[in-house]
Amino acid sequence: MTRPFARPFARPFEGIRIIDITHVLAGPFAAYQLAVLGADVIKVEHPDEPDQSRETGTDRALNRRNMGTSFLTQGSNKRSITLDLKSVAGREILKKLVARSDILVENYRPGAFEALGLGYEAMLKINPRLIYCSISAFGQDGVRCEQTAYDHVIQATSGIMAGTGTEEVNPIKVGVPAVDYATGTMGAFALAAALFQRERTGKGQHIDLAMLGVAMMMQASLVTGYFRNGTAPRPHGNKQPFATNSAYDAKDGMVMIGASNIRQQARFWRAVERPDMIKTDNEARIADRAHEAQIIAEIIKTRTADEWEAYFQARHVPAARVRSMAEALADPHFAGRGVFHHFEDVPGIGGPLGVPLAAFKLAHGGASIEHPPHEMGQDTDAVLGELGYDTAEIARLRHARAI
Repeated sequence: MTRPFARPFARPFEGIRIIDITHVLAGPFAAYQLAVLGADVIKVEHPDEPDQSRETGTDRALNRRNMGTSFLTQGSNKRSITLDLKSVAGREILKKLVARSDILVENYRPGAFEALGLGYEAMLKINPRLIYCSISAFGQDGVRCEQTAYDHVIQATSGIMAGTGTEEVNPIKVGVPAVDYATGTMGAFALAAALFQRERTGKGQHIDLAMLGVAMMMQASLVTGYFRNGTAPRPHGNKQPFATNSAYDAKDGMVMIGASNIRQQARFWRAVERPDMIKTDNEARIADRAHEAQIIAEIIKTRTADEWEAYFQARHVPAARVRSMAEALADPHFAGRGVFHHFEDVPGIGGPLGVPLAAFKLAHGGASIEHPPHEMGQDTDAVLGELGYDTAEIARLRHARAI
């Protein structure tokens, strides 16, 4: 339930309590985005079955400690408790939490929580203002609702893979778990919308969010094009339909040119001293693509990618050297943007840690991190204490493996 703001310039979700019963990437990332904007997020895991993201990442030692980098990415600002929701005692604890919370997010198989008596309708009776968010691969209904999937499976199902790669090599999975993180972002948006609606109606809400639906939204303009004339997206790789909007090998490295619209392509051709190649419409650009690409390829070979980036940007032509992850993270542009948060030391892992924070800035009350990711069950006793359980009761629950 909504609680008083803690400070004059409160972050957007201060006073909001979220029960996060999610695992892997999409669900935890949705809750994480609200956590860095002030929400009190309580992450719930089974005492014997941790969120599998705790066991995955680039550091094997951390994986063995259930503090894998996949978990650390979206674990800050969350409190961690363990509950066995298959036990009567575990379910009773969750119900007490629901009575005091604003949001419950889960991403288990559709029907699983209903079978435990923890579905939306049951929880609504406990808390009529509860916003209950169910995240799944295909949604809570439809012919695929009982099927399971991860990011890469949804990429295959949605057509994203078919449109990715080169003309010679395709389909290709997008390198990053884009659908997972897009689903998490869409989940955060849906939760914010439901909270705003509740302020007007006073009523709770059930959000049914499907990864497949998000994957289709990620291809929105391509979907519209297909609906219009049946044109399916083709894998272009680094060779986009416009030659001035593609990647080329430079003397050292590769440069991506983004002269997409008519004005930009005109600036590009003037910049490379070929005004004779300027086109007045996009159909002419497409018709002359091969010729344009041959000319551009020869020109780009004459300088390094860094030189071309500086040259084109100075002339308002979008362009960038193709960078590695290490190079991208070292970009001084991030210094004042607040995109990342760095810890000097994190209990349970030792040493420094950097994590994503937010992609946007607010004039006041913006995203911040107050504490690093917690070890599994670190806050169980404290949260149960808030619910009125005494030390002896908590000990009995732990002995019974309910927590």
